[in-house]
Amino acid sequence: MIKDFLSKHGDYRSDRSFRELTTIKMGGEIAHYVEPYNIDDLRQIVAFLKANHVPFKTIGNGSNLICGSSRFEGVVISLRHFDNYEINNSTVYVEAGVLAPYFVQQAVKAGLKGLEFAGGIPGTIGGLIYMNAGAYKKEMADIVREVLVLKDDEIVRMQKDELKFRYRYSLFQEHPRWFILAAYLDLEPGNAEESRTIVEDRAKRRRESQPIDMPSAGSCFRNPEGDFAWKLIDGIGYRGHRLGGVEVSTKHSNFLVNTGEGKGEDYLALALDIQEKVKEKYDIKLIMEAEKFNC
Repeated sequence: MIKDFLSKHGDYRSDRSFRELTTIKMGGEIAHYVEPYNIDDLRQIVAFLKANHVPFKTIGNGSNLICGSSRFEGVVISLRHFDNYEINNSTVYVEAGVLAPYFVQQAVKAGLKGLEFAGGIPGTIGGLIYMNAGAYKKEMADIVREVLVLKDDEIVRMQKDELKFRYRYSLFQEHPRWFILAAYLDLEPGNAEESRTIVEDRAKRRRESQPIDMPSAGSCFRNPEGDFAWKLIDGIGYRGHRLGGVEVSTKHSNFLVNTGEGKGEDYLALALDIQEKVKEKYDIKLIMEAEKFNC
């Protein structure tokens, strides 16, 4: 019944796993996976799942997600088909499924600045808003004007001041059944060549300082106020420390990388160990930045 319904409203598969769908390449099998064709299909899918008490999870590019090894007996919904955007002067409309690095390039080509910080973040626009992602002292809260949201079967526009943005946080984290559909961003007229140079220079810096050649979920911990998580992790001697198939990167110790057969359970156990050691030595509580699911 579930398969037949989902197949009518999106691209459906029953053979996906979180290992395929996350950048850290971890996680169990998924009973049902669907990419809705449009907003109306998404609304019908969500209404059907709620009416039949079927659990579901929305994902973007899986770049900030840690999943357990057990099979998820529910539905994973991806908004990959929500990939349209419009650039009208300095006001930008972009749908949730657009990959951030790609869209940064489009904004730069259009002569707009303000989004360069996201050039190296391997997530979708929806995912970046959900996490209030940022880099280089900039974050999504700086450029979001309003967000189009599927909320309790109603499509609403939520203004920036309603979203409770703060460091690596938005209101959406309290409401996993709300869907970010699209956003209006406020960018500024800029110089395309200057913006392109900024993006390229930062990409080079990332290649030199981060383990982008290994599967990871990006930064494991938020930086505590006035300090850096990687310094605290180095301070407890955990650079290169390993648990199962997960290792504290020798290149950047706030990245926990999958060495090949890593599991979400390994990741979380190592993260907890780091938190306890840092708390014991520095009396600082590190907060995980990555989201955990089905663990």
